[in-house]
Amino acid sequence: MKKRGLCVILSAVLAAASMTGCSAKAAAPAADLNAMGVDEILAEAKKEGRVDSVGMPDTWANWIGTWQDIKSDYGLEHTDTDMSSAEEISLFESEKKNATKDIGDVGQAFGPIAEEKGITLKYKTSYWDSIPDWAKDDDGDWIIGYYGTMTMMTNKKLVAEAPKSFEDLLNGDYKVAVGDVTAANQAQFAVLAAAIAMGGDEGNIQPGLDYFRQIAEQGRLDLGEFSMSRIEKGEVGVAFLWDYNALGYRDQFVENNPDADFEINIPSEGSIQSGYCTILNAYSQRPHAAAMAREFILSDKGQINLAKGYAKPVRDVELPAEIKEKMLPDEQYENSRMVNDQAAWDKTTKEIGTLWQENVVAYAK
Repeated sequence: MKKRGLCVILSAVLAAASMTGCSAKAAAPAADLNAMGVDEILAEAKKEGRVDSVGMPDTWANWIGTWQDIKSDYGLEHTDTDMSSAEEISLFESEKKNATKDIGDVGQAFGPIAEEKGITLKYKTSYWDSIPDWAKDDDGDWIIGYYGTMTMMTNKKLVAEAPKSFEDLLNGDYKVAVGDVTAANQAQFAVLAAAIAMGGDEGNIQPGLDYFRQIAEQGRLDLGEFSMSRIEKGEVGVAFLWDYNALGYRDQFVENNPDADFEINIPSEGSIQSGYCTILNAYSQRPHAAAMAREFILSDKGQINLAKGYAKPVRDVELPAEIKEKMLPDEQYENSRMVNDQAAWDKTTKEIGTLWQENVVAYAK
């Protein structure tokens, strides 16, 4: 569940950086990947034989399909260790030349942090020109592969009328699960979504805190473990999740129990979107295999694979009709937006855990 719920807050990464020294750069990589052609990289990757990842588990954004295709197309074996963005960066930095992992998937704000700490290997991929400027570092130290939008996932067995707005949610009588705002990237963005809907923004999170304080004062804020199993068992009425997680969970719940009934809505007042980016380990023992994994992820086939897991591809690729039909309707996304002020949001994430405890959890009944 770490990839789903424990994307440790940016402040933790920054704190670690201040202790270890952000200026300490990694050793130069063995190869300049951007100077090599794809065929040349692939030939070397096949010699390396495998690619091991962190934070890219099978059940998140259909990574299972990606790894299966990378094995069949390139002959690369694979294993993943699920962990949070901060843990991924910490692992790359602590293992250094004894690296056991080659590639990771981190929250959008963590890509520049990984680059600054000197643990990223540059590779642009052959799809560079079709990747939006906002979604990539100038040299390919990090590249966003997909993004999601914050939604409300409702268990219709507990809630007869699924909320379609923050106002609807406030007027309900069921338990609401946000997750651990002190530690989880997804949960922090849920608070930002509420703040935006209530007139706040990346630098003014207070309206979101005030909103959830009302939920807490009603005795409806669920402070238990934020897990897929608890949602499936019916321990909460509504959970805040990225759209691709909510839609994927719904599929799994119905597969496990055909009578399961979950509805997913993007709050109509407004919501927030954010991406995840691949980082290649500068210390990787298999740099070419890591590069080929990124190459595949940004390919049309790789982008469609992510969409099969309900993630929004970062490149403008044509999705098969059967995939489009399973996505949320386009009109639900009309009032959603990406982070407009990353610097302000970075500052907010340093404080949001404490603010959540003081302004929301302290009032929970």
